Amino acid sequence: MLSARKTMDVVAADKDVGTYRGAAEICGVDPKTVKRKVAAWEAGELDDERAARAPVPKNTDVARDLVAQRVEATKAKVTAKRLLVETRAVDYAGSGRNFRRLVAAEKKKWRARNGRQRRPAVWTPGDALVIDWGTLPGGVHVFCAVLAWSRIRFVRFARDETAATTFSLLAECFEVLGGVPAKVLADRMGCLKAGTVAQVVIPTPDYVRFATHYGFSPDFCHPGDPASKGIVENLVGYAKRDIPTPDADTDLAAWNRAAAEWCVERNSVEHSEICAVPAERLAAETELLRPLPGLRPRIGRAEIRKVDKLSTIRVASARYSVPSALVGARVEAVTYDGVVRIYRIDTAEMVATHDQLAPGESSILDEHYPTPRKAPSRGPRARTETEHRFLALGDVAATFIRAGAAAGMTMLPKEIEIIVNDLLPAHGHDAVTRALERAVRFSRFRADDIRSILAIGPASPEPAAAGGQVVIDLPTVEPRPLDAYRIGGLA
Repeated sequence: MLSARKTMDVVAADKDVGTYRGAAEICGVDPKTVKRKVAAWEAGELDDERAARAPVPKNTDVARDLVAQRVEATKAKVTAKRLLVETRAVDYAGSGRNFRRLVAAEKKKWRARNGRQRRPAVWTPGDALVIDWGTLPGGVHVFCAVLAWSRIRFVRFARDETAATTFSLLAECFEVLGGVPAKVLADRMGCLKAGTVAQVVIPTPDYVRFATHYGFSPDFCHPGDPASKGIVENLVGYAKRDIPTPDADTDLAAWNRAAAEWCVERNSVEHSEICAVPAERLAAETELLRPLPGLRPRIGRAEIRKVDKLSTIRVASARYSVPSALVGARVEAVTYDGVVRIYRIDTAEMVATHDQLAPGESSILDEHYPTPRKAPSRGPRARTETEHRFLALGDVAATFIRAGAAAGMTMLPKEIEIIVNDLLPAHGHDAVTRALERAVRFSRFRADDIRSILAIGPASPEPAAAGGQVVIDLPTVEPRPLDAYRIGGLA
């Protein structure tokens, strides 16, 4: 049976040459087949013939049900590469290319059934300000805000994404807008989020106080909800692409001056979505914004400190360490929300973070110093020739001195001199060392005690721990035959 395309080639060839045989030679089929197809085409029966044709089985049919189940179970997240291993076990012998097409088709069907229906947001004047953070190459953070109805853009650079920085930039944004919107819609920022319940974000107490001061309502996006924050996500990407990326030699003030100029330029050009100039719409929206409070709220506490020779600074009578390379330099310490953040003044780089401590306490981090912390060493140090010779006996000699000193042996220097000058030459290094170990064990620190231990020698008992084996050296005797133990033979 010819395919639909081959059938049309046969009919076209017959129209070109006018003979069945000629068309058959061109298409590589039998002349009778050409005659039958041409007659069916002239009678309009080709469509009926294709409709009655049985579907051609495919080599992926054996795996179709399994793929559909796995796509449904994983919500179209499973990959064809991982599924191919499973389908080989159900006798699928087709190519990987056909299998990838099958998986793509099943995923497309699943998305058509379960796809999310969205509609564009409808914003009202003075209602919402949408904010978000982004990160540029080099670790520079960019804060973006959009006044939803007028599409006024606000972009500033920062050195971190802390709550204090977010509050200060929000305050600056409100001053640029000339008022406060009814609510501020933010992503689920960790610096503003105290917790969640039923996917509802609980703002931090500091954020609630800040919102109360300005008179707006804090709002948060739902997780995985592009419809609620797509307006600011586009601005973050736009800012990353369009604003010149700050380099390491540019200070924070220069970055923000360039960002402010960019905002003025973009807000004065017609917006493609609203087909209006955002700056002109802001003039009408400002009347619906809430008035600014008389003063800014206090956000954090910044203090300038000089790093001392110990590579530390003092803030509120507490000591905090900084990298040792900054000894002698001046740094900025910002205290907010129970955390002390220390920044370099010249590069605005955060160099240390500490939990806020009470007065008189210290927070010292080992990574701020080039060498590891050494354990305090207050062991014996020889000052005389006799002490040098005694400590040459090894660790047991140092232990003997520390234990004797702890026991209050005021005559310990004299006892050591007797051990070194009298006992050591007479008994040797090994014997004296063993005697010192036994003396320490039983808290005997006089030279006479060492002399008594040396006199007993190997006959001194060695107490064994509870449950251990007791090893006793028994005297050796000459073996005797059993006849020697007869009654008559005993003398």
